[in-house]
Amino acid sequence: MRTRVLIVDDHLLVRRGLRTILAAHQDWEVCGEASGGQEAIQKAVELQPELVIMDISMPGLSGLQATRQIREALPQTEVLILSMHESHEIMRAAREAGARGFIVKSDPDSRLMEAMRTVCLHKPYFPTNWGEN
Repeated sequence: MRTRVLIVDDHLLVRRGLRTILAAHQDWEVCGEASGGQEAIQKAVELQPELVIMDISMPGLSGLQATRQIREALPQTEVLILSMHESHEIMRAAREAGARGFIVKSDPDSRLMEAMRTVCLHKPYFPTNWGEN
């Protein structure tokens, strides 16, 4: 069975890139995309994905705010934060918002796949140098 994924990023190129990466793996099905936090919440409720890959920095409702609301509405849906920022403060905020994992956009595809698999097992995935796994 394929895992349904919602991709959320305000950059079309990033969404297309993630879609292309996931299309190469039979385990994953991109069920939708959103370009902002409010749209992410609406699509998550409508599509009921198992996993949301969420950017933090977006205009309007941030990825952290959207994560909090998605996790409240859909506790079975996991959120993996994908950000260009790698700071302990942001990672802590992501965890507090309900994200199960965090990776940076500069990480290799293999780390993305590892993070997605781990998060879908309802286990945390944060950088090992963070020290809070």
